Amino acid sequence: MSETVQRKLAAILAADVVGYTRLMEADEAVTLAMMKVHRQDLWAPWIGRHNGRVVGTAGDSILVEFASAVAAVECAIGVQQDLAVQNAEVSGDRRMQLRIGVNLGEVIVDGDTIHGDGVNLAARLEGLCEPGGVALSASVHDQVRGKLSAAFEDSGEHAVKNVARPVRVWRWIGSSAAASPQSADSPEPPSLSDKPSIAVLPFDNMSGDPEQGYFADGIAEDIITDLSKISGLMVIARNSSFSYKGHRPDIRQVCRDLGVRYVLEGSVRKAGGRVRINAQLIEGASGGHIWAERFDRDLEDIFAVQDEVTREIVAALRVALTPGEQRRREGRSKVDPEAYDLLVRARTVSYGFTADASQEARGMLERAIAIDPELAPAYAMLSLLHSLEHVNGWNGAGPGHLDRALDFARQALAVDADDPQAYHALALAQMWRGELDEAELAAERAIALDPNYAGALAALGSIRDYAGRHEGAIGPLRQALRLDPQYHVALQFLGRAQFMLGRYADAEATFRARLVQTPRSDTTRAFLASLYGLTGQIEAARRIWAELTNINPTFSVEHLLQVLPYNSQAFEERFLSGLRSAGLAQ
Repeated sequence: MSETVQRKLAAILAADVVGYTRLMEADEAVTLAMMKVHRQDLWAPWIGRHNGRVVGTAGDSILVEFASAVAAVECAIGVQQDLAVQNAEVSGDRRMQLRIGVNLGEVIVDGDTIHGDGVNLAARLEGLCEPGGVALSASVHDQVRGKLSAAFEDSGEHAVKNVARPVRVWRWIGSSAAASPQSADSPEPPSLSDKPSIAVLPFDNMSGDPEQGYFADGIAEDIITDLSKISGLMVIARNSSFSYKGHRPDIRQVCRDLGVRYVLEGSVRKAGGRVRINAQLIEGASGGHIWAERFDRDLEDIFAVQDEVTREIVAALRVALTPGEQRRREGRSKVDPEAYDLLVRARTVSYGFTADASQEARGMLERAIAIDPELAPAYAMLSLLHSLEHVNGWNGAGPGHLDRALDFARQALAVDADDPQAYHALALAQMWRGELDEAELAAERAIALDPNYAGALAALGSIRDYAGRHEGAIGPLRQALRLDPQYHVALQFLGRAQFMLGRYADAEATFRARLVQTPRSDTTRAFLASLYGLTGQIEAARRIWAELTNINPTFSVEHLLQVLPYNSQAFEERFLSGLRSAGLAQ
């Protein structure tokens, strides 16, 4: 007698990691460790909370069975939202993202595992999903409709392998938020500027070598820098527009998220001593192309090519250059290809924001300068890295670090007296040295040369805050966040100014927004703990301080107060008073 096959109806969740092979090739040990952490700290709590049962794991994939479709979808969305928060602190090429498919169907029970068409379709849905998203079958959507606060949209019917009929797929609308700079806790999309506004997305690497991705990023970043110097434009900073790296976002959604009218996208192909750039300007409301062009040049003319792209865009948008802007754009020199390559590599490495990354980037920049002593951006970046190391106490940083930061900024200006990054570097070096009047002048000069420079605006806000002009800090910091919504540390600067103005409700909201974006910030928690002490929320202060010490057991209040260059004791007295009120300081 044949054995009876056991069947049942189940909700099946299938997930896998986007770009798993690439992550393994980049660093197998780190990727495997990340997988283990994700399964223990991310998946396990959500699965347990919804009474799910893991029925399969293989490499980067996971298969989970649930008793109800609602439980499966709630688990999927919760995992994606938590992962999006974790990824906010991780550089784009190191993020571990998921695709998740959920189906409701009949399965065959085989001991601890399940098989059948219900499982196969869940896997097919996962393959149809975008990174950071959740795709549902029609049967699942019918079950969850009206039962969840999440929103879904019908993405139509899709032909899938080994399924006779087309499958209707529903997409969790929040998936676009998980993949974009806007989070569930973000404010309403920003209003449009009176100026033509533009975001430059990361350019595609068409060189046939994945290792050349940094070069395509460098071209796009330099074009952002060029465009941002035009006072007649509003340009979103690289930090925020590059949040879409690795995705294929809807251009109209990008424009809504960032509050811009136009998006520039393109591709770069580097071969030998030549570079080919394809670029197209797209209008967000209609999705129509405004302008498109191809540029094919020698690598030594890369600055001239970037300038040409900028001029074409300015002309297409009918933006007039001021006489000063016209003068500063004339006669851009050739560049040594090897020096430029080192500059771009160093910039990419530095975004790791670690002591090792900073040291590696400095080595590349020093080699670039040895090849081309007239490469002003390399000096400016060396200055910025020395200031960064001073603040974080990296690589044996001491008083000499700020001296070197100052020297490198001045060398950059000696090469190019109109380089806004050099003035930004000078402002930061002077700020950390406590030379606040000089620092403010340098930051203002950087902004005059580059009105869209979020970093310089944030520096100006911080300088004014340190100088005791807290009200004057608010405007530049808000403007920096408008140009760069992903510039999360500027939220900390803004909250600190609000804290010093006694606007504790505003400061708390700002600090909390910072923690949504950067969940492991110890310094933001220190400010919050003091704020709670000052407002009598003693238990909240102690709870947030416990989180801080768990994140960074070596956190030092003394080091923080020593580094922040306030020109009076007002901040120290208020900050310590809050901590003492909560019993967190002597």
